[in-house]
This record gives sequence, structure tokens and C-alpha cells, in this order.
Amino acid sequence: MSTYAIGDIQGCYSELQSLLNEINFDQRKDELWLTGDLVNRGPQSLQTLRFIKSLGDNAKVVLGNHDLHLLAAANNIRPLSKKDTIDEVLIADDIDELMSWLKTRPFLISDSNLNFTMIHAGLAPQWSLEKAKSLAMECELILQSEKMNDLLLEMYGDTPNIWNDSLNDFARQRFIINCFTRIRFCKNTGEIELNTKVAPGKQSKNLLPWYSLPNRETRDTKIIFGHWSTIHLGNEKKFKKYNVYPLDTGCLWGGQLSAMRLEDEKIFAVPSQQKII
Repeated sequence: MSTYAIGDIQGCYSELQSLLNEINFDQRKDELWLTGDLVNRGPQSLQTLRFIKSLGDNAKVVLGNHDLHLLAAANNIRPLSKKDTIDEVLIADDIDELMSWLKTRPFLISDSNLNFTMIHAGLAPQWSLEKAKSLAMECELILQSEKMNDLLLEMYGDTPNIWNDSLNDFARQRFIINCFTRIRFCKNTGEIELNTKVAPGKQSKNLLPWYSLPNRETRDTKIIFGHWSTIHLGNEKKFKKYNVYPLDTGCLWGGQLSAMRLEDEKIFAVPSQQKII
């Protein structure tokens, strides 16, 4: 049995199948970890969702910002933008079944035997792993309750921008979700900054990648994440010093779809088939 973590698919179903062939994925014994953003912007979101759902317990998925956007659109909370490509999901005969499955996916997965934790985007520097687990569960339970629509409505926005245990109600959950699904940079004071999307090293001097803050509470935790397609995994050593493994290698944008075998940290990749205009 092998465990493979795969970066953001975003509806690139053909590349997913090519990657599974590349790693000789065996559904009877192997397991996939998926960094979220299964859907949107790519051409085959519906096929991607149906396939991953069909894998059952052999696919472990964390929620990304595009997955939450799909849930919001499916519940008539957020309109689609011109860039969205999830129309076919919204009119599918099995939309209810797919959304019932999607909303029960977690924000964080951690396995002490494999010694890896997976999230979509990042973590607030003030959070320990145990704190992050607890906060992830807090939002997961709301998504699975009668308050789901309220959470989906209130999750949009960039404030508050720093963690405080006294945060409450939807301001608290908005901050939690922003960290798990949107964060890239922080100020060295621990505030998160959500509008800068450049590659690490191209940001303004007052910002640091979330994983590089020296006082980050999870610096001893091995963390897999996606979301940041401009990171470029190529030089793994510069990330390993932070104990992070970025796996979104920009398949949607003409890059690659990448996987890492957790047992030996070997990287596999297939080229994008997307036409970049």
C-alpha cells in the first residue's frame, strides 16, 4: 500500500487520470490525499468530483476555497463569475448527492503514523497543531448543520486579520476558513494578508510566506498544502527546512499536476493539457 498526496486538480480530470497511471495507482490498496480545490476554472469539474467521490475511503480530501465557492453557488448564496466553470456541476442530476459528500470533507487531515498533516492553504502562526485540529472541526460541524448557509454567506471577507482566542461568531469562523483555504502571506507580527498572490520572494518587504514565520507554532509539523500555484516545488530543499510540502504546481495554468508518495517523499508529475490563452 502507498499513499499519494496530489496538488490542486481544479477540474483537470484528464491530467488526474494520467497522473494515476504514472504512479500505478491501485484503488484496492493505495490511498490518495488531495489538497482541495477539486473543481473550478478547469474543464471537467463534474467528472473530477464524481470520480473522487467514487473512491470512497481511498480518497482523503480537504476543502479548498473553490470547493467552498461551489457549495455557496449550489445553495444560491454566491453567483458565478465569468471565470467559473462549475455550471455542469450545478445542473447535474446528482448535485444533491455530490454536495452532501463535499460538505462533509474536512479542513485538515493529520496522520501520526505517516507523520504528515494536510491543509489547502495554510495555518495561522499562533496555532499549534492541536489548536488547528480543534478549529477545523469547529467549522466542519457548522458546515454539516442547519447553520451551513449562514456560514457560507458570512465566510467572504478579509477581516479579522489576526487570531485572538476571544474572536466569536462568524468573524471567528471567517478567520479560520481564510487561513485554511486562502492564506499565503503574513506580516512578521502575525497578521495575515490575503490580497498578495505573487511567488515567494516577490512580495513586499513587510510580508513573509505563512510557513516561514520563525515563531510559527507548527514549525515542527510536516505540512502538505496546495493553493499557491506560483510557489514552484522544484527546489524541495528550500521548503523542507520549513517542514512544508507545496503541491499545487499550476496544472490549470499550463504547469504540472504533481503527487508525492508519503512513504518516501518521492515526487511524480505529469504535464498540463490545458490551453493557455
